[in-house]
Amino acid sequence: MKHIVVNDLRLEYVDLPAAVAGRPTLLLLHEGLGCVAMWRAFPQKLAAATGCRVVLWSREGYGGSQASAERWTPGYLQREGEEALPALLAALGIERPVLIGHSDGASIALIFAGAFPEVPLGVAVLAPHLFVEEETLAGIRAACRTWETTDFPRRLARYHGARTEQVFRRWSDIWLSPEFRDWNIEDTLPKIRCPLLAIQGEGDEYATMRQIDAIAARVPGTQLLKLKNCGHTPQRDQEAAVLRAMREFVAGI
Repeated sequence: MKHIVVNDLRLEYVDLPAAVAGRPTLLLLHEGLGCVAMWRAFPQKLAAATGCRVVLWSREGYGGSQASAERWTPGYLQREGEEALPALLAALGIERPVLIGHSDGASIALIFAGAFPEVPLGVAVLAPHLFVEEETLAGIRAACRTWETTDFPRRLARYHGARTEQVFRRWSDIWLSPEFRDWNIEDTLPKIRCPLLAIQGEGDEYATMRQIDAIAARVPGTQLLKLKNCGHTPQRDQEAAVLRAMREFVAGI
Protein backbone atom coordinates (compact mmCIF):
# COMPACT_ATOMS: atom_id res chain seq x y z
CA MET A 1 0.00 0.00 0.00
CA LYS A 2 1.27 3.46 -0.93
CA HIS A 3 0.35 6.83 0.54
CA ILE A 4 0.19 10.32 -0.91
CA VAL A 5 -0.60 13.69 0.66
CA VAL A 6 -3.48 15.53 -1.02
CA ASN A 7 -4.94 18.73 0.45
CA ASP A 8 -2.91 18.10 3.63
CA LEU A 9 -4.46 14.64 4.08
CA ARG A 10 -2.51 11.38 3.90
CA LEU A 11 -4.42 9.04 1.57
CA GLU A 12 -3.80 5.37 0.86
CA TYR A 13 -3.69 4.19 -2.75
CA VAL A 14 -2.70 1.28 -4.97
CA ASP A 15 -1.01 1.72 -8.35
CA LEU A 16 -1.00 -1.32 -10.65
CA PRO A 17 1.33 -0.81 -13.63
CA ALA A 18 0.21 -1.17 -17.23
CA ALA A 19 1.00 -4.43 -18.98
CA VAL A 20 0.69 -2.82 -22.42
CA ALA A 21 2.35 0.49 -23.28
CA GLY A 22 0.14 3.31 -24.50
CA ARG A 23 -3.03 2.19 -22.73
CA PRO A 24 -4.95 4.74 -20.63
CA THR A 25 -4.90 4.86 -16.84
CA LEU A 26 -8.04 3.50 -15.19
CA LEU A 27 -8.99 5.24 -11.93
CA LEU A 28 -11.35 3.38 -9.57
CA LEU A 29 -13.69 5.33 -7.27
CA HIS A 30 -15.25 3.37 -4.40
CA GLU A 31 -18.75 3.37 -2.93
CA GLY A 32 -20.16 5.11 0.16
CA LEU A 33 -18.88 2.52 2.65
CA GLY A 34 -15.90 1.40 0.58
CA CYS A 35 -12.14 1.74 0.43
CA VAL A 36 -9.18 0.28 -1.45
CA ALA A 37 -9.44 -3.15 0.20
CA MET A 38 -13.16 -3.52 -0.49
CA TRP A 39 -12.53 -3.73 -4.23
CA ARG A 40 -10.99 -7.14 -3.40
CA ALA A 41 -9.35 -8.73 -6.47
CA PHE A 42 -11.33 -6.74 -9.04
CA PRO A 43 -8.55 -4.15 -9.75
CA GLN A 44 -6.00 -6.86 -10.52
CA LYS A 45 -8.46 -8.66 -12.79
CA LEU A 46 -9.34 -5.39 -14.51
CA ALA A 47 -5.65 -4.66 -15.12
CA ALA A 48 -5.19 -8.14 -16.59
CA ALA A 49 -8.28 -7.84 -18.80
CA THR A 50 -7.39 -4.42 -20.23
CA GLY A 51 -3.59 -4.23 -20.03
CA CYS A 52 -4.03 -0.80 -18.44
CA ARG A 53 -2.51 0.87 -15.43
CA VAL A 54 -5.13 0.77 -12.65
CA VAL A 55 -5.08 3.24 -9.75
CA LEU A 56 -7.43 3.15 -6.75
CA TRP A 57 -7.50 5.03 -3.48
CA SER A 58 -9.50 5.44 -0.30
CA ARG A 59 -11.21 8.81 0.02
CA GLU A 60 -10.60 10.87 3.16
CA GLY A 61 -11.80 9.10 6.28
CA TYR A 62 -12.11 5.70 4.61
CA GLY A 63 -9.87 2.67 5.06
CA GLY A 64 -6.34 3.78 5.88
CA SER A 65 -6.80 7.35 4.65
CA GLN A 66 -6.67 10.27 7.05
CA ALA A 67 -9.98 11.92 7.94
CA SER A 68 -10.56 15.65 7.67
CA ALA A 69 -12.34 17.67 10.34
CA GLU A 70 -14.81 19.00 7.80
CA ARG A 71 -18.46 18.15 8.40
CA TRP A 72 -20.36 16.41 5.61
CA THR A 73 -23.10 18.41 3.91
CA PRO A 74 -25.58 17.52 1.13
CA GLY A 75 -22.91 18.73 -1.30
CA TYR A 76 -20.29 16.20 -0.21
CA LEU A 77 -20.33 14.34 -3.54
CA GLN A 78 -19.91 17.58 -5.49
CA ARG A 79 -16.98 18.49 -3.24
CA GLU A 80 -15.36 15.14 -4.00
CA GLY A 81 -15.89 15.47 -7.75
CA GLU A 82 -15.02 19.14 -8.17
CA GLU A 83 -12.27 19.59 -5.55
CA ALA A 84 -10.85 16.39 -4.07
CA LEU A 85 -10.60 14.34 -7.29
CA PRO A 86 -8.84 17.08 -9.33
CA ALA A 87 -6.34 17.48 -6.49
CA LEU A 88 -5.65 13.74 -6.41
CA LEU A 89 -5.11 13.59 -10.17
CA ALA A 90 -2.68 16.50 -9.98
CA ALA A 91 -0.78 14.89 -7.12
CA LEU A 92 -0.45 11.60 -9.01
CA GLY A 93 0.35 13.29 -12.32
CA ILE A 94 -2.58 11.62 -14.12
CA GLU A 95 -3.81 13.80 -16.99
CA ARG A 96 -6.42 11.86 -19.03
CA PRO A 97 -7.85 8.97 -17.01
CA VAL A 98 -10.74 6.64 -17.64
CA LEU A 99 -12.89 6.93 -14.51
CA ILE A 100 -14.59 3.81 -13.18
CA GLY A 101 -16.88 4.51 -10.24
CA HIS A 102 -19.19 2.41 -8.10
CA SER A 103 -22.28 3.86 -6.34
CA ASP A 104 -21.12 7.10 -4.62
CA GLY A 105 -17.90 6.79 -6.62
CA ALA A 106 -19.95 6.63 -9.82
CA SER A 107 -21.75 9.84 -8.88
CA ILE A 108 -18.39 11.51 -8.19
CA ALA A 109 -17.10 10.37 -11.59
CA LEU A 110 -20.12 11.87 -13.36
CA ILE A 111 -19.80 15.14 -11.43
CA PHE A 112 -16.12 15.37 -12.38
CA ALA A 113 -16.79 14.57 -16.04
CA GLY A 114 -19.43 17.32 -16.18
CA ALA A 115 -17.23 19.88 -14.42
CA PHE A 116 -14.07 19.04 -16.41
CA PRO A 117 -15.33 17.62 -19.73
CA GLU A 118 -11.92 17.94 -21.40
CA VAL A 119 -10.16 15.67 -18.89
CA PRO A 120 -11.56 12.10 -18.85
CA LEU A 121 -11.06 9.83 -21.84
CA GLY A 122 -14.08 7.86 -20.72
CA VAL A 123 -16.34 7.18 -17.74
CA ALA A 124 -17.79 3.82 -16.68
CA VAL A 125 -20.28 3.84 -13.81
CA LEU A 126 -21.55 0.91 -11.76
CA ALA A 127 -24.85 1.41 -9.89
CA PRO A 128 -24.65 5.22 -10.04
CA HIS A 129 -26.82 7.65 -8.07
CA LEU A 130 -28.19 10.69 -9.91
CA PHE A 131 -31.08 11.46 -7.58
CA VAL A 132 -32.70 10.06 -4.45
CA GLU A 133 -35.40 7.41 -4.95
CA GLU A 134 -37.66 5.84 -2.36
CA GLU A 135 -35.88 2.58 -3.14
CA THR A 136 -32.60 4.24 -2.16
CA LEU A 137 -33.97 5.34 1.20
CA ALA A 138 -35.51 1.92 1.84
CA GLY A 139 -32.18 0.26 1.12
CA ILE A 140 -30.34 2.56 3.51
CA ARG A 141 -32.94 2.04 6.24
CA ALA A 142 -32.48 -1.71 5.78
CA ALA A 143 -28.72 -1.25 6.09
CA CYS A 144 -29.29 0.64 9.35
CA ARG A 145 -31.34 -2.26 10.71
CA THR A 146 -28.59 -4.66 9.67
CA TRP A 147 -26.08 -2.43 11.43
CA GLU A 148 -28.09 -2.56 14.66
CA THR A 149 -29.01 -6.27 14.66
CA THR A 150 -26.10 -8.21 13.11
CA ASP A 151 -22.30 -8.39 13.15
CA PHE A 152 -22.13 -5.90 10.26
CA PRO A 153 -20.18 -3.36 12.40
CA ARG A 154 -17.53 -5.95 13.16
CA ARG A 155 -17.22 -7.00 9.53
CA LEU A 156 -16.98 -3.40 8.31
CA ALA A 157 -14.38 -2.66 10.99
CA ARG A 158 -11.96 -4.94 9.14
CA TYR A 159 -11.72 -2.16 6.57
CA HIS A 160 -12.20 1.07 8.52
CA GLY A 161 -10.93 0.26 12.00
CA ALA A 162 -11.74 2.69 14.81
CA ARG A 163 -13.57 5.03 12.41
CA THR A 164 -16.10 2.39 11.30
CA GLU A 165 -19.13 3.86 13.05
CA GLN A 166 -18.26 7.35 11.79
CA VAL A 167 -18.02 6.00 8.23
CA PHE A 168 -21.41 4.31 8.50
CA ARG A 169 -23.24 7.08 10.35
CA ARG A 170 -22.15 9.97 8.18
CA TRP A 171 -23.13 8.05 5.05
CA SER A 172 -26.52 6.90 6.34
CA ASP A 173 -27.33 10.13 8.19
CA ILE A 174 -26.72 12.41 5.20
CA TRP A 175 -28.69 10.22 2.77
CA LEU A 176 -31.64 9.92 5.14
CA SER A 177 -31.64 13.61 6.08
CA PRO A 178 -34.53 15.82 4.82
CA GLU A 179 -32.09 18.30 3.26
CA PHE A 180 -30.63 15.58 1.02
CA ARG A 181 -34.00 14.51 -0.40
CA ASP A 182 -33.76 16.94 -3.34
CA TRP A 183 -30.14 16.12 -4.21
CA ASN A 184 -29.87 15.68 -7.98
CA ILE A 185 -26.98 15.77 -10.48
CA GLU A 186 -28.92 15.29 -13.72
CA ASP A 187 -28.11 18.84 -14.84
CA THR A 188 -24.40 18.01 -15.03
CA LEU A 189 -24.90 15.15 -17.51
CA PRO A 190 -25.32 17.16 -20.76
CA LYS A 191 -21.88 18.69 -20.15
CA ILE A 192 -20.17 15.29 -20.43
CA ARG A 193 -18.29 14.84 -23.72
CA CYS A 194 -16.44 11.53 -23.31
CA PRO A 195 -17.66 7.97 -24.00
CA LEU A 196 -19.87 6.68 -21.19
CA LEU A 197 -20.77 3.18 -20.02
CA ALA A 198 -23.47 2.72 -17.36
CA ILE A 199 -24.01 -0.64 -15.65
CA GLN A 200 -26.73 -1.59 -13.18
CA GLY A 201 -28.15 -4.78 -11.72
CA GLU A 202 -31.84 -5.54 -12.08
CA GLY A 203 -31.89 -6.46 -8.39
CA ASP A 204 -30.18 -3.30 -7.13
CA GLU A 205 -31.19 -2.82 -3.49
CA TYR A 206 -30.62 0.93 -3.59
CA ALA A 207 -32.04 2.11 -6.91
CA THR A 208 -34.12 1.40 -10.00
CA MET A 209 -33.16 1.44 -13.67
CA ARG A 210 -34.36 5.06 -13.76
CA GLN A 211 -30.82 5.98 -12.72
CA ILE A 212 -28.96 4.73 -15.80
CA ASP A 213 -31.91 5.40 -18.12
CA ALA A 214 -31.62 9.05 -17.07
CA ILE A 215 -27.96 9.02 -18.08
CA ALA A 216 -28.76 7.59 -21.51
CA ALA A 217 -31.49 10.21 -22.01
CA ARG A 218 -29.06 13.08 -21.37
CA VAL A 219 -25.73 11.82 -22.76
CA PRO A 220 -26.00 10.73 -26.41
CA GLY A 221 -24.20 7.52 -27.23
CA THR A 222 -24.23 6.16 -23.68
CA GLN A 223 -23.78 2.40 -23.55
CA LEU A 224 -26.13 0.68 -21.10
CA LEU A 225 -25.63 -2.74 -19.54
CA LYS A 226 -28.52 -4.06 -17.43
CA LEU A 227 -27.57 -7.23 -15.59
CA LYS A 228 -29.89 -9.99 -14.39
CA ASN A 229 -29.19 -11.76 -11.09
CA CYS A 230 -27.27 -8.71 -9.94
CA GLY A 231 -27.62 -6.36 -7.00
CA HIS A 232 -25.91 -3.10 -6.08
CA THR A 233 -22.38 -4.46 -6.61
CA PRO A 234 -22.11 -5.56 -10.25
CA GLN A 235 -18.33 -6.04 -10.09
CA ARG A 236 -18.93 -8.73 -7.48
CA ASP A 237 -22.32 -10.17 -8.48
CA GLN A 238 -21.55 -10.39 -12.22
CA GLU A 239 -17.78 -10.01 -12.30
CA ALA A 240 -17.19 -11.76 -15.63
CA ALA A 241 -19.82 -9.69 -17.44
CA VAL A 242 -18.46 -6.45 -15.96
CA LEU A 243 -14.86 -7.27 -16.87
CA ARG A 244 -15.91 -8.14 -20.41
CA ALA A 245 -17.82 -4.87 -20.74
CA MET A 246 -14.88 -2.88 -19.32
CA ARG A 247 -12.43 -4.54 -21.70
CA GLU A 248 -14.62 -3.70 -24.70
CA PHE A 249 -15.26 -0.16 -23.47
CA VAL A 250 -11.56 0.59 -22.98
CA ALA A 251 -10.69 -0.99 -26.34
CA GLY A 252 -13.21 1.32 -27.99
CA ILE A 253 -11.56 4.34 -26.41
